[in-house]
Amino acid sequence: MKKIISLKEAAAKVSNGMSVMIGGFISAGTPLGIIEELIQTGIGDLVLIANDTGRKGQGIGKLVAAGLIKEAVVSHIGTNPETGRKMNAGEIKVHFVPQGTLAERIRCAGAGIGGFLTPAGVGTAAAEGKPVVNLDGKEYLLEKGIKADVALLKASIADESGNLFYNGTTRNFNPLMALAADLVIAETDKIVAAGKLHRDHVMTPGILVDYICLSGVDAND
Repeated sequence: MKKIISLKEAAAKVSNGMSVMIGGFISAGTPLGIIEELIQTGIGDLVLIANDTGRKGQGIGKLVAAGLIKEAVVSHIGTNPETGRKMNAGEIKVHFVPQGTLAERIRCAGAGIGGFLTPAGVGTAAAEGKPVVNLDGKEYLLEKGIKADVALLKASIADESGNLFYNGTTRNFNPLMALAADLVIAETDKIVAAGKLHRDHVMTPGILVDYICLSGVDAND
């Protein structure tokens, strides 16, 4: 199977109404090029699973402004006032999940684990509709694993086999999301020949990655 595709081809693999995990923390580690192409496709009603909704006019914030997202499962929206406005107007449904809980829900789905117990959120709005388990006299929420139709990742270097390296903090949610989606697409700053990426630098194995595409967007755009 051809693994290297264009940004436009990558965006075309996302369909209307899909659940989409997008890596990154604000915009660090976010596939900005694929996002730009997604906006051009005209699709919508996406269910976003991400740490946040970026900033206004930047990263995931562009998807919010373009009206592509109908639901967002995120740890916060504080860096993007446009998301808050759309939420209050009923244009986007936002599900808030504590950041550590969100990461663990993604990890559980990737590991084939149904869920886990956590004290985070007990007695708050985060507990609404969730089973509460009493264990040794302490209450925990049962949080279920969460997966997506597609994961859109951002790597610093990829080899032709799809092995990925993330520089510094751009690693964040990307490796977890690579395990928790049916289709995994990684945008990368650089593509090298198979075998040129040292095994100690492989943070996501190529067997998990369906497609890679070369970035054409500067992180400051």
